[in-house]
Amino acid sequence: MPKRTDIKSILILGAGPIVIGQACEFDYSGAQACKALREEGYRVILVNSNPATIMTDPEMADATYIEPIHWEVVRKIIEKERPDAVLPTMGGQTALNCALELERQGVLEEFGVTMIGATADAIDKAEDRRRFDVAMKKIGLETARSGIAHTMEEALAVAADVGFPCIIRPSFTMGGSGGGIAYNREEFEEICARGLDLSPTKELLIDESLIGWKEYEMEVVRDKNDNCIIVCSIENFDAMGIHTGDSITVAPAQTLTDKEYQIMRNASMAVLREIGVETGGSNVQFAVNPKNGRLIVIEMNPRVSRSSALASKATGFPIAKVAAKLAVGYTLDELMNDITGGRTPASFEPSIDYVVTKIPRFNFEKFAGANDRLTTQMKSVGEVMAIGRTQQESLQKALRGLEVGATGFDPKVSLDDPEALTKIRRELKDAGAERIWYIADAFRAGLSVDGVFNLTNIDRWFLVQIEELVRLEEKVAEVGITGLNAEFLRQLKRKGFADARLAKLAGVREAEIRKLRDQYDLHPVYKRVDTCAAEFATDTAYMYSTYEEECEANPSTDREKSWFSAAARTVSVRVSNSTTAVYTPRWRCAKTVTKPLWLTVTRKPSPPTTTLPIASTSSR
Repeated sequence: MPKRTDIKSILILGAGPIVIGQACEFDYSGAQACKALREEGYRVILVNSNPATIMTDPEMADATYIEPIHWEVVRKIIEKERPDAVLPTMGGQTALNCALELERQGVLEEFGVTMIGATADAIDKAEDRRRFDVAMKKIGLETARSGIAHTMEEALAVAADVGFPCIIRPSFTMGGSGGGIAYNREEFEEICARGLDLSPTKELLIDESLIGWKEYEMEVVRDKNDNCIIVCSIENFDAMGIHTGDSITVAPAQTLTDKEYQIMRNASMAVLREIGVETGGSNVQFAVNPKNGRLIVIEMNPRVSRSSALASKATGFPIAKVAAKLAVGYTLDELMNDITGGRTPASFEPSIDYVVTKIPRFNFEKFAGANDRLTTQMKSVGEVMAIGRTQQESLQKALRGLEVGATGFDPKVSLDDPEALTKIRRELKDAGAERIWYIADAFRAGLSVDGVFNLTNIDRWFLVQIEELVRLEEKVAEVGITGLNAEFLRQLKRKGFADARLAKLAGVREAEIRKLRDQYDLHPVYKRVDTCAAEFATDTAYMYSTYEEECEANPSTDREKSWFSAAARTVSVRVSNSTTAVYTPRWRCAKTVTKPLWLTVTRKPSPPTTTLPIASTSSR
């Protein structure tokens, strides 16, 4: 069906300030929505309190208000601008909460404003823990054994039924704020008091403990004709008990069988239909008991989320752009896929032939007195994403991309230290920001895969991948540079080893490894991110480097301009830093960005999944 003609102007609610749990991924989605709706001829009015964003640039919307995202402030804007519709699904939890309050206060009805993207009832049904639990049971899906509490007395009564340990989650908060895991009554009362204070509805969901279960996410897009596609499946490297924003995640899911994936896929679509999300993207989270395969639904977000941004970057499918157009009446089969140049419709479910790894970035040194142990409350201040042909390659790329001085799985402890094994076990059991490196140390210290699994509950498949990398490191250290023949060096590069890491292991300078690669004519090639696993041709310049035979890039000979990247996105290095680097002459940009990365411009438009061109780090 064509776009709606009964609406002319649309109010988009932004996400507000960049904070832990809600950062520039919502600037990405808001900017994409503004561009998509203006492209269709709608007048766009934007409200966002954060001026340091791309979406608040003057050319992004027809009218921009740098104002607090509070219903009373937004009411005045609605009264002045008289929009026909409001789109709240691009601004995270802040925008959803504001939209619900506008509905409750009668503002939308007073001024005849339609909520698009999601209805107030669908948002409330997804966010209200009791209604969500009832809805899941109605469609035959399990949720965690739980109870609702609005006071400390009610919370203690629920705890008596659920038992310890238990998980406390406040309603209508972002990034798990106010939540946590309680192992005893003292911890329980402390977390509940904080949660009741932060929840706008003074409501807590108290769940049975799912610690140690495997966690998955499904990114789903649905249109008004009930066409549904799964954009991407995402698997958490860390088991339940650590907030998904603080967990390493991998796309697509690596440890699901096809049967398990299809069950989860069908369940995701059923959740959207029951909640009532008629158009746009949503995120559905599942937990699976590794002992018996029991599947439960954790929650769903009836909006573009942090994971949606990851899924868009991972697959090339522009979720926010598509969701905005679905909200104004289009269907998936009417929208074309920009990545493939319109050769496939948006209803074509993305297929990827590579592995994407996301690793969170922490900065506890800036938060004096903060508890650096990872829990159900999000604590990371940013993240990096890497693409590789294998899990091992993308993981090692991501570790280097964190810019914490790591060249790969660098040791964190000296095995000569008599307390080394004790420290390793402690770090594995009680997860901190550097646990991934301690896992490698555990294998160096002689722990088995089962031994590490018993301490971390991380799926054995992932642990085997890391153990293999550690064994290869040991072999490199044993044979030295003289033992790095062409075949062995190619194997190492395909598994993501950097020249700097190999040099450390072999006891030589990095330049010597690079010289050896030149001698073997061993250089990276570039593969395209195309949403279709190379089934259709694509000209979009969205690529990643790897060590294979065929190169899919067509480099330009024009070196007048270059792309630069501000590296890992964090609270302090964010979207505004990246905008200074776009299409800036080489010599000027090098002064702007601390550590510029160079890539020749291919004179193609930037990927539709992003608001900025993407620069890829070298695979050296």
